[in-house]
Amino acid sequence: MTERGARLRALAADYDGTLAVNGRVDDCTLRALARLRAAGHHLVLVTGRRLPHVLSDFPAVDVCDRVVAENGALLYRPDRREERQLAPAPPAALVAELERRGVEPLGQGRVILATHEPHAAAVAATIRDLGLDHQVILNKGAVMVLPQGVDKASGLVAALDELALSPGDAAGVGDAENDWAFLATCGRSVAVANALPALKQQVDLVTRGEAGKGVVELVERLLAGDLPASTSRPPG
Repeated sequence: MTERGARLRALAADYDGTLAVNGRVDDCTLRALARLRAAGHHLVLVTGRRLPHVLSDFPAVDVCDRVVAENGALLYRPDRREERQLAPAPPAALVAELERRGVEPLGQGRVILATHEPHAAAVAATIRDLGLDHQVILNKGAVMVLPQGVDKASGLVAALDELALSPGDAAGVGDAENDWAFLATCGRSVAVANALPALKQQVDLVTRGEAGKGVVELVERLLAGDLPASTSRPPG
């Protein structure tokens, strides 16, 4: 085990395309996550989904210590059914103007606004025209709108802080462009085999298996303490 490997006490995992396939986590992956928790590791789910969608599709969410939802804007503690909003709700003027400009569908969470391509340019123009301090985040055709500084990395920091951990204590795994924000902060960054090519070029490790199979592989390596040293960040 490397010196930095000994520090890894948590797994931070994206949901769709990473833990889940077609919105569902299979039994093999759930068993691996349970083994990880039983061994004393913490588990943080980091997703762009709104919380009701997570709870609907992931009934075993209690396997997680924390859920970072809305791409970093909402923190949920499953054992207490407690939510903590990490940023302000979207401005009513922004919602109204996007609707006026025909941006649909337009989903709204506690903080996030979400639509799909090809509306990214229209959304960015609306933010600019209203003079708002918001950003557009893309994820495999999804278009998310959040306040500046709110992303999966900021949400993960908040989650790990509640667990008295830092991102350097975690291995992070994902599959899409919006995942790099939090993967880049983790002690190890991992992409599943089905991840976007650009993400696979940035991480420390790419799993052999896709989605849940890749996560099972990662869990086994975490439990064995044989993850390779980080290549994207200096030791420390």
